[in-house]
Amino acid sequence: MKILSTNTCYVPDDLNQVIRSKDEVAAELGGMTEKQVQKIWDSVECLYKTGNYPLITLCLRRQGQILLNRSIGYAQGNSPDGLATDAKIGTPDTPVCLFSASKMVTAMLVHMLDERGDLNLLDPISYYIPEYGVNGKRRATLFHLLSHRGGIPRIEGEVTPELLFDEKEILKRLCAAKPVSPSGTHLAYHAVTAGYILGEVVKRVTGQSVREYLAEHIEKPMGLDYFNYGLKPEYRADVALNYATGMHPSLGTDRYLEHVLGAGLQTAVDITNDTRFMDTICPAGNIYTSAEQSGRFFEMLLSGGEYQGKQVMSAKTVFRSTLPTSGVSIDRSLLAPMRYALGPMLGSNPIGLFGPMTGQAFGHIGFSNILCWADPERDISVSLLTTGKSVVGTHLPALAKTLYQISSNCPKIPKNQRRSLFATDRSENDLV
Repeated sequence: MKILSTNTCYVPDDLNQVIRSKDEVAAELGGMTEKQVQKIWDSVECLYKTGNYPLITLCLRRQGQILLNRSIGYAQGNSPDGLATDAKIGTPDTPVCLFSASKMVTAMLVHMLDERGDLNLLDPISYYIPEYGVNGKRRATLFHLLSHRGGIPRIEGEVTPELLFDEKEILKRLCAAKPVSPSGTHLAYHAVTAGYILGEVVKRVTGQSVREYLAEHIEKPMGLDYFNYGLKPEYRADVALNYATGMHPSLGTDRYLEHVLGAGLQTAVDITNDTRFMDTICPAGNIYTSAEQSGRFFEMLLSGGEYQGKQVMSAKTVFRSTLPTSGVSIDRSLLAPMRYALGPMLGSNPIGLFGPMTGQAFGHIGFSNILCWADPERDISVSLLTTGKSVVGTHLPALAKTLYQISSNCPKIPKNQRRSLFATDRSENDLV
C-alpha cells in the first residue's frame, strides 16, 4: 500500500473486455425502459473507471425481473501493484465475500426461529447461553443485539487473523466481556461481536451450526449453489480476491477501522483472502455468494418471505424484522447517523445509505462498498458487490452517482399497486 497514492487498479481502455452478463430480460418486463437501465449501468462503468474496484458485480431486479446481472473487472490479479499476467476476469457467478451484509442473513435466521416459537427476541441472551450472563450482561436480550444496543460493540484486545479463525475463543471472550455501556442504552454498531453470539444461540436452540441451519432453511430451498458462511472448496478457484485500495489508509482509515472492526485495512483484506476464513463460520461477516444469489435473498424478503411458490418465512416475520427500532441516531461505532431495524439497516429521506429518498428501503452494507437492499417503494432488490476496499478514495462521488441513478431511474410504485406486505409507508415514527 502506497501512502502518497490513490492506490487504484488497472482499468482497460475497452471496458467490454471485462464485462460479462447473464440471464437479463428486457427492461419493459420490469416496468422500465432500456434508457433507464442503461443510465444505471453507465454509472457503474464510471464507478469502475475510478480504479478503486478490481471487480464490481451488480444484480438489479424490478418487479421480480432481472434487468441487470453483470460483472465488470477482474476477480483475481488486479491490484494497486498492477495487473498480473494470470489475472482472471470476473463473471456474474463469481463468489464474493459479503462482509457485514452477512449480518442481515444471520438476523433473519434468528427471526425464523422466533417465528417457529423456538426462541423469543425479548429473552435474555443468558437464557440460551448461561455463561454469557456475567459482568453486567444478564439482562441483555436478543432484541438488544439485533438493534446494535447490546453494549459489546467490539472484541477487546487485538483482533488477529488467528482469533477470527477460532470461534470458540471469540465466544469465550465475549461471554467474559464487560459491556462498555448497559444494554439497551446506546446505539453502537456491533461489527463482529453480535454475529458470533447470535450464531451460538442458533446452534444451542436447533442443535445445528448456523451454517447447517442456513443451508437447510434458505440455501437449499431457494436453489442457491453457494450462499453460506465460508465457501465450499469446489468454488474457491473462482473466488473474488479483495484488495486494499484508496487513499492514505494508515493516516486515518486504519484508526477508524480499528475503532469499528478492531483491525486495520490490510488485516481485514488478508483475512478474507485466506482459505482458513473460508473454512470457518463468521456469522457477522463471511457469507460468500454472487450478486444474483444475494439479490435473490432480498427479492424473497420483498415478496413477503416467498420464493417461487415456497414460503421460506412468513410475511409477518419479514414485516416485523424490517420495522424501524429508532429514528436516525448517531452510531457511536460508525460515528455517523444511522437507522436500524432488528437486523437490517434502513434507508432514509431525503438521503440515506441506499441513495436519495429511500426511506422505505431495508438491507445492509458490507466493508467497504458492498450494498444489498430491497426498496418496496420502487419494487426493486439490488446487490452491488465490490472487491476494492476503499474507505476514503476517488470513488466516493461516483458511488453516490450510482445510488442516485438507481433511485431516480427505478420509478416508484403507487401505494395501491405495491406488494401487499409493504402497501403502507413505514416512517421513522413507526417504532416497534
